Amino acid sequence: MTAYKNLLYDCQGGIALITMNRPEVMNALNIETLRELAAVFSAAEKDEKVKVIVITGAGKAFIAGADLTMHRECTALEGREVAVYGQTIFSRIENLTKPVIAAINGFALGGGCELAMACDIRVASETARFGQPEVNLGIIPGWGGTQRLPRLIGKGRAKYYILTGEIFNAAEAFRIGLVDKVVDAADLLNASKAIAQAIMSKGPWP
Repeated sequence: MTAYKNLLYDCQGGIALITMNRPEVMNALNIETLRELAAVFSAAEKDEKVKVIVITGAGKAFIAGADLTMHRECTALEGREVAVYGQTIFSRIENLTKPVIAAINGFALGGGCELAMACDIRVASETARFGQPEVNLGIIPGWGGTQRLPRLIGKGRAKYYILTGEIFNAAEAFRIGLVDKVVDAADLLNASKAIAQAIMSKGPWP
């Protein structure tokens, strides 16, 4: 497996663990990290040893959104290209031929929430926080949030969170159906891997 600058990768017992590793910026997504995400998911999908993929974040965040420095340096056309590129990668994750579990350990905001929604199963630490706060910057969720959020929690609630930019906790995320399970912070990875083990004990992923 290729070495990555912004990600950590490990595979044991059929479970590939991808860890976002830019804790100094709360794992914010820049172009380089998006490219690495595309590469690592492609490699994990092709690896016959990998049966289930778990993605999480280092430090206090799962992914706190897009790296704003990336947008400040973009022209309008370049910004559109970044949006399309992010959409393409997240759609690729959503349609992967292997199950993907998001182990959400902290802030999952903006693009981080959108990436989590592209995964098949979402497990949240009790300290996790969610939101689509793009409206505070005068933009909308550009990587699929306007489509996936209403499918998961309903159109009315999705409009509320997208239009207000309100950030909410893991308990609320579970109540509205955004996440599938909430666990103690210390148990997050073990709980996510236990789900992966349960999936692997069943028939092949369709």
